[in-house]
Amino acid sequence: MDCKSLSLILILLLVSSIQSKADGAGSVYFLDSSIHTYFQSQSSDSKTISLTEVGAAVSVLLGFAPPSTLSSASSEKLNEVLMANPFNRPRAVFLLEISGFGDKQPEIGSDTDVFSKALKNEIATGEADIQLSKEDELSLVSLNEPMPVDMECTDADLTNFASWFGGSYVNTKPEALSGELTIPLANDVQLKLHMSKKADRKFATSIISLIHNVQRAIQVHEDLVGSPAELIKGRFDGFKAFQEHYGTSDVVQKGAELLVTSVSKIYDSLQTTYKGEVVGIIVFSRSPAKESDMMLNIKLTTRASPRWLEEEKEGSHDAARVLIAEVLLVRRTLAWITGIILIIATLMGVWFLMYMPLTRDTLLYSNVKLD
Repeated sequence: MDCKSLSLILILLLVSSIQSKADGAGSVYFLDSSIHTYFQSQSSDSKTISLTEVGAAVSVLLGFAPPSTLSSASSEKLNEVLMANPFNRPRAVFLLEISGFGDKQPEIGSDTDVFSKALKNEIATGEADIQLSKEDELSLVSLNEPMPVDMECTDADLTNFASWFGGSYVNTKPEALSGELTIPLANDVQLKLHMSKKADRKFATSIISLIHNVQRAIQVHEDLVGSPAELIKGRFDGFKAFQEHYGTSDVVQKGAELLVTSVSKIYDSLQTTYKGEVVGIIVFSRSPAKESDMMLNIKLTTRASPRWLEEEKEGSHDAARVLIAEVLLVRRTLAWITGIILIIATLMGVWFLMYMPLTRDTLLYSNVKLD
């Protein structure tokens, strides 16, 4: 093999490695509270964090203990993300995965949205579990619930959505969802979405569905009794078809800006409802997720009570149980015997008092003077 062929192979391997890394990489943004401080400040260089560590961070923020299998290196990573005070936890987390964000992902975060002040870390694709306990109170709201038939997206929803951004929605056709949605963006740029196009309609209605599910989560929060931990979790994959349709045009970048601004405004509304007692964790994946695949999955584990632990070790505790039973039998026997003796003595004392002779005691009633 000559040097030219070898160089070509090395170049191809390098390109393949870079492409694989780009396809599988992503970023996670830790959105802090507007009132409290739950995360560390953003460092000058972005660090890498695993999905397992992200899941452990969610558990800690909800007030649960991190997984016992967490390594010491991962614990150090958590210390670089979370504030050290264990008594200062929001116990409410807004966790959203956004898949298929492509190469537009690093460009998010303007000077006005919450992402500009967020703690950012790079991640690698894969899956991880968020380990929570069934015994502890937890309110889990999914953001992937389909909209009911009687609440499907209408022209009125598009009008409200446009006014949320100071835009407009105009439909001059008799068919619903056939108008033009105009959204103003930063730097006097506008995004025009035509609802007659399938990709535009799916993108806009997906964002509206996300907003509807967040409003449902807010209603659940207002109806809760007590103070359970709250996890609002979901995945948004409505950007995938939009990006596939427009490819690398500027419309995709505008759509990404609209999505990020929408998430930023959703998070602001949660801050208002929760009075700052909530944080956000937004995971951006460059590669499109498969159908119904989640990068972070909930795993409910049952915490064993002392009685369950005793039953699990029943074979090794048989002798101890026999000894405990014998001790209890002796104690109960002594208690019964003592009680019976006291009852008999009390009855005898009462009987002697009732039937004692009424004579004067010479010692008690004599006028003896003691010198």
